[in-house]
Amino acid sequence: MMGQRPVLVLSQNTKRESGRKVQIGNISAAKTIADVIRTCLGPRAMMKMLLDPMGGIVMTNDGNAILREIQVQHPAAKSMIEISRTQDEEVGDGTTSVIILAGEMLAVAEHFLEQQMHPTVIIGAYRKALDDMISSLNKISTPVDVNNKEMMLNIIKSAINTKAISHWSDLACGIALDAVKTVEFEENGRKEIDIKNYAKVEKIPGGIIEDSCVLRGIMVNKDVTHPRMRRYIKNPRIVLLDCSLEYKKGESQTDIEITREEDFARILQMEEEYIQQICEDLIRVKPDLIITEKGISDLAQHYLIRANITAIRRVRKTDNNRISRACGARIVSRTDELRDEDVGTGARLFEVKKIGDEYFTFITDCKDPKACTIMLRGASKEILAEVERNLQDAMQVCRNVLVDPQLVPGGGAAEMAVSHALTEKSKVMTGVEQWPYRAVAQALEVIPRTLIQNCGASTIRLLTSLRAKHTQEGSQTWGVNGETGALVDMKDLGIWEPLAVKLQTYKTAVETAVLLLRIDDIVSGHKKKGGDQSRSTGAPDAAQE
Repeated sequence: MMGQRPVLVLSQNTKRESGRKVQIGNISAAKTIADVIRTCLGPRAMMKMLLDPMGGIVMTNDGNAILREIQVQHPAAKSMIEISRTQDEEVGDGTTSVIILAGEMLAVAEHFLEQQMHPTVIIGAYRKALDDMISSLNKISTPVDVNNKEMMLNIIKSAINTKAISHWSDLACGIALDAVKTVEFEENGRKEIDIKNYAKVEKIPGGIIEDSCVLRGIMVNKDVTHPRMRRYIKNPRIVLLDCSLEYKKGESQTDIEITREEDFARILQMEEEYIQQICEDLIRVKPDLIITEKGISDLAQHYLIRANITAIRRVRKTDNNRISRACGARIVSRTDELRDEDVGTGARLFEVKKIGDEYFTFITDCKDPKACTIMLRGASKEILAEVERNLQDAMQVCRNVLVDPQLVPGGGAAEMAVSHALTEKSKVMTGVEQWPYRAVAQALEVIPRTLIQNCGASTIRLLTSLRAKHTQEGSQTWGVNGETGALVDMKDLGIWEPLAVKLQTYKTAVETAVLLLRIDDIVSGHKKKGGDQSRSTGAPDAAQE
């Protein structure tokens, strides 16, 4: 009986790893991802240059943008990449810190796994630590006055200082604050700040970054449909349409049989009359400018020119929504339903300008725009793409503060304060859980440590003195100055972060660490290589791995 073949439960080309090996593998994968990003933290951050499969270049130090481009094989590494995307979508900032923290949380757990401690014990301690982290963060947070412009600019500046546009931080802070204040919209006591849909970033290569600005209105990459239309109108009456100014063709194929020649002429005449009718409906409300998402036929253009109306066609739906928010026009789907109150009169200026070799339509100087366009100028596409990413982060930070006006000190100070609180708490804990609990406190120190490393100062000496500093009363706002590597009070330096970003970072990092520690088995079905396919059909034994 001993000599019989082993029982194969899984199919032959499935690979299975289980137990300690998987956990160590997951931890090292997470550490590898964290190491890729580690140098991208803080004001002395390095940039990464990535070639995507299409041959395009991405140059950035934004954690999420880097990880999006990296192709990974390991399932644990994939979930690490996922969390930086979550962070980006939720709060827009802290994508780098969340990866470094999660990697460190797993790294400190490795020691306990080697000592045969069960993962669920570690997970329990981590969960308890997370609750305490959140409560200590709430304790050290300070409220902020949203209407104090200088303070708001300072907060955004802290977010921008770690990015590539820190040279133009005043300009960028101003742009971000203006844009977010513009799209802030309050109804029935509910605040809505929709940056994605109503604050559009238009990148135009050429010029210098100092030329960038927020327009009090909208810019669209379109020209007027006919050269004789006006390109400069003051106080335009704007009509926005969702329908085409062309003759409607049947939805499905339609055949018409004609027996008399006059009928054909009549059909053509009906088409013309239909278009004339549409144009008369439009001309009735005396607009100066018509913008439609669909096409405009030549005949319709002819009627519109005679009425001295400028028309722009095939505008994106999102752009149309923005224009309607900016100038107060309503988007109309049928011309015969057009009424006077649908006409937008909020814009004071319409003009078409040529920038570089393209024409751009500007609808600007709006009275109370609830949407805006940010115009970015810069030397090359890569620079513009990076500046846009940085601006998005800045606007998200600004939005977070407006929605939840609470701040915590930056520069690793919040981490050290929370770490100190956890260490103190772990001293009164009993049982085996206190060790992983204390390890979480150590893991938090990775943020100030990385800041010190990135600006080339002595890590051990500074961290020890920072720890000592935090044991004193009232010095919770002390952290690392990322530029020089010296220890400073963040209150004096003016480096603050929104509480929402920090909370999200901690929650995501701990949750991910817990998730990856829970895994003890990886079963992966390998596809056979293309060359083996033809052979393996004939001989099943040959394909055995």
